[in-house]
Amino acid sequence: MAAAKATNIVWHEGHVSRAKREKLLTQAGCLVWLTGLPSSGKSTIAFTVEHALVARGRVAYVLDGDNVRHGLNKNLGFSAEDRAENIRRIGEVGKLFVDAGILAISSFVSPYRLDRDGVRGMLDRGDFLEVFVDTPLEVCEERDPKGLYRKARAGEIPDFTGISDPYEPPENPELVIKAAECSPGDAAQRILDMLESQGKILKMAAR
Repeated sequence: MAAAKATNIVWHEGHVSRAKREKLLTQAGCLVWLTGLPSSGKSTIAFTVEHALVARGRVAYVLDGDNVRHGLNKNLGFSAEDRAENIRRIGEVGKLFVDAGILAISSFVSPYRLDRDGVRGMLDRGDFLEVFVDTPLEVCEERDPKGLYRKARAGEIPDFTGISDPYEPPENPELVIKAAECSPGDAAQRILDMLESQGKILKMAAR
């Protein structure tokens, strides 16, 4: 994680607490962190969860790996150092979302355990819910909607996770989803069930 450079700064407490925001929204803020190989289905699942939550009247937002590199993290590449900074920044953004009482869903390859554990350490216990989208490499390569695996195999993309760069699976995630064995809707439902069991959203009266 990056060392702090700012000096002579003091945290300014506001007049509205997280608890008051959560009471207003009738939900508890948390960061659902989807991790897995490129093309494992993370983004599709994340946006399906967001859609389902909003349909239930909940406030949710997806932080997507590609999307944030168009703005916030457009100055970062894919070296180990840049990946670490990419994840650190998103962790800090996610922490703000959680404090706002929002259900944040992040979709990042985030290949290194140390970086993911660093984000977990930023948040209070129970606020970081790690979801491992466990899709075999061969399935991800078959999907390859952006043609990235093909380019990586041809040597056109260096530092590509799963080909020339490692992926470290979570050791104790809150949830494992075998995305090749279920639909995005089914995967999203498992995440909704997790949020209910964790007390982040109210249980549906009937399904």
